[in-house]
Amino acid sequence: MTIDTLPASLRPLIQDKFLDHGFEIGLQSRLGFRAIADREPIAVGIGETLTKTRVGLLVPSTTPRDPATNQALDNGLAPQDWAIEQYSVRLDSYGGTLDLNRETSLVAIGPLFLENAKKLGLQALQSLDRLARNALYGAYLGGNSVVTATLGVAGPSLQVDSVAGFEMVAANGSMIPVSAANPMTVTVGAGTYMVIGTTRDAANSSSLAAFGGASGTLTCSTALAVADGAIGNPVVSAVGPVILRPNGRATTSLLVDGDRLTAKLVLAAVAQLRDNNVPDIDGLYNCYLDNATLLDLFQDPDFKHLYEGAYGSDTYATGQVPCLLGVRFTTTTEAPRQTLAGRSVRRAIVCGQGALIEGDYAALGTSDLDPRRSLRHWVDGVCLVVRPSLDRFQEIIAQSWKWRGGFCVPTDLTADPTIIDAPYAI
Repeated sequence: MTIDTLPASLRPLIQDKFLDHGFEIGLQSRLGFRAIADREPIAVGIGETLTKTRVGLLVPSTTPRDPATNQALDNGLAPQDWAIEQYSVRLDSYGGTLDLNRETSLVAIGPLFLENAKKLGLQALQSLDRLARNALYGAYLGGNSVVTATLGVAGPSLQVDSVAGFEMVAANGSMIPVSAANPMTVTVGAGTYMVIGTTRDAANSSSLAAFGGASGTLTCSTALAVADGAIGNPVVSAVGPVILRPNGRATTSLLVDGDRLTAKLVLAAVAQLRDNNVPDIDGLYNCYLDNATLLDLFQDPDFKHLYEGAYGSDTYATGQVPCLLGVRFTTTTEAPRQTLAGRSVRRAIVCGQGALIEGDYAALGTSDLDPRRSLRHWVDGVCLVVRPSLDRFQEIIAQSWKWRGGFCVPTDLTADPTIIDAPYAI
């Protein structure tokens, strides 16, 4: 056909044989991570980064005042300070586009304009969901690593699988690089040390590279013991997120075949969140996991005990667990898998409200110039744009999507154990 200008991958749509007039929907990802994010609009005219401030509380006063000190102008009281936390969301631009020849599309078997719009929409949703996932897991997997090269002799430097989560420390509510003046307390093996510097490897070999992990070296203020620097030993920041592993494994590298997600682990995660008074989401916490991890629950003896005799249970009939143990289970095909020592490790995460912040640029798709030369439509914060024909024959139009914004995870460092008397800090 002489007017066929479609790319090679789409040419089978035009032929002299009979085809069904329509397109069937192909396989696609099941999304869900973006739903956990709290939306924060980034206003016009304030720069490309939005910094938000959270304030902490004062430590409860439970010690009786000594009457002997009730004198002078302060009545024996010392001024107190409350902590603040600042987190920033940076604007970045994302998008995708497709070209369409309007005359060629008229001889195709289906409405290519609508199909292009659907494909772009799905690409946009999946892209933003992965950005949300990477931000969430990048933060919550930080500050937890393992030794990757045995320390031959006592020394201050140590090679680890990922330095993410060890590079910045909180000071006066803001995150600044670790240094001798601002060290970070870490546990390596059985010893406690102060990290004063980090160096990323030129070639990233981290098993968490897809989620912000970066292999590198930690430098401590004192020499590490050889026993602590053995390969495979855990390296955990004092302010790192809590990671619960089956059978009490100290590191991910120590997991073995048969270590599975259990109801006990889910309950432990819920207990951690409740002890820290993390707000739930409509009465439940969210657990994101893949279908293989969900299957592990069905093999857990405690889980089976809950459903003994429940032959008509929807849970066993459908193989799905919508809500259980104070948790809303959300299965997704985007849940990360980590390959470590030749073993595939599946990651599930339990979180509450405020775990993730999404910043959306308030002026997306607007301009000081005349916008009538293009069609714009907004769907869930994403701008779909159709550019009219600009070629000589006025045949080719461009369909695109764009989004400006970013995701970040607050540190919750104002949740001091002296204020929230919990056994663990998140």
